Amino acid sequence: MASTVETYAGPSSREHSVPSSSSSAETPSGSHWTPRLWGVLAVLCLVLFLDGLDVSMVGVALPSIGHELGLSATSLQWIVNGYILGYGGLLMLGGRTADLLGRRRVFLIALAVFAGASLLGGMVDSGGLLIATRFIKGLAAAFTAPTALSILTTTFPEGPARNRALSVFSVFGASGYSSGLILGGLLTEFGWRWTFLIPVPLAILALIGGWFLIPRDRPADSGGHDVVGAITLSGGMLLAVYTVVSAPDRGWGAPLTLGSIVLAAALLTAFVLVEKRIAHPLVRFGILRVGTVVRANLSMVALMGSYMSFQFMMTLYLQDGLGWSALRMALALLPAGLVVAFGSPFTGKLINRYGTAPLLIASMASMSLGYVWFLATAGTTPNYAFAVLPTMLLLGGGFAFGFSAIMAQATEGIEDSEQGLASGLVQTSGQVGAALVLAVVTALTTGAKAGDADFGSYRPGANLVTAVAVVGLLLNLVPLLGAKRRGIDKDDSIANVR
Repeated sequence: MASTVETYAGPSSREHSVPSSSSSAETPSGSHWTPRLWGVLAVLCLVLFLDGLDVSMVGVALPSIGHELGLSATSLQWIVNGYILGYGGLLMLGGRTADLLGRRRVFLIALAVFAGASLLGGMVDSGGLLIATRFIKGLAAAFTAPTALSILTTTFPEGPARNRALSVFSVFGASGYSSGLILGGLLTEFGWRWTFLIPVPLAILALIGGWFLIPRDRPADSGGHDVVGAITLSGGMLLAVYTVVSAPDRGWGAPLTLGSIVLAAALLTAFVLVEKRIAHPLVRFGILRVGTVVRANLSMVALMGSYMSFQFMMTLYLQDGLGWSALRMALALLPAGLVVAFGSPFTGKLINRYGTAPLLIASMASMSLGYVWFLATAGTTPNYAFAVLPTMLLLGGGFAFGFSAIMAQATEGIEDSEQGLASGLVQTSGQVGAALVLAVVTALTTGAKAGDADFGSYRPGANLVTAVAVVGLLLNLVPLLGAKRRGIDKDDSIANVR
């Protein structure tokens, strides 16, 4: 095919050209997108859908996996945590690697690895091998997730076009998670292996679409390869996530846990020292001087940490405490996903009109209200219609407002050459934040026992989840109130001068 050039530029970045197989230059606007641009967005959305689908399907299938393979509860948690370990440990490296080596190349290779690991996971008969495939899938997702987001943010320029694309992107993430709950419940009836095999054809479809639709891009002309930084960052992050997910079982005061904390801190400290001295750092710390970027990352910790931990508690309570089937439990939690799926398409327009700050405040307020309502109405045995359902609707609304707004705020004003870094940073915040809050929640709810319908054992965890959401609300509310206060003071000063 003829070699042409596609040019993409955001308002805060220099125009740059990338070789492409497209027959014409395509610069998306807020109102008119070409079929090729829709195709690129469809591929990226399919990958995010696949990620959410895979996580929720496997979670529902855990009891069946344990029964067939003879795995203990401790071993079963590593089917989930193995994925989190690979995913959260290498997200930063995945995003920056895409910036340096080329987004299309990294995306396609990682997606192929994801498909292969999914196929292998559905065929193994060993718990250890199954956990290993989950770890490999997590590693692959650590490269596909930030790369997909950086492809989106460099393809669709900052402003209405990007906000619209992020809204569509968010819908598929929520739809994937919600669909995984239902599919997981249905497929488990035929055998848990189907929950591993179903993602394979979807990954292959995304791989084919990405090969033909995603524009070719060149690796960075400069930036070098920070090998020492990559080793210390990857080692430190992997060890930190491993410590967080394993500490509840081993004990936070156990010698191995304390040793892991010290070693992880040493590796991450070494990484910081290396990055400050090297000519071409893997992570430019100047990005953390942008207040909106920092708030976006902390907001992602609050959003994902509270949301995932509450879902985890409700999954255990409804199945183990009340004895509900996996499908009934999935249907009970589905309303939150439906609100996200139907609400997210409107978020882009709201961001265009009001900006990200008011949306984040609305998001955290809705999440906080949802948790407070649940605590106030749950009692010893929560009534679904009065306590659980309103909570899920409020959480869904909060997630719909918050996820797209956080993604937009975390990447706005960032050079195209660092979009992978910004994308990896905010997604790392979400994963590590979720793992950390979940680990503490798990430790607080260790008294919960199967067959015990009393929610009292879960209430300490629910209290923590509520506190995390309230902190997220204050984090976004205080700067806005401070800005308004400064505006009032300025007006008073002008009036006094007059």
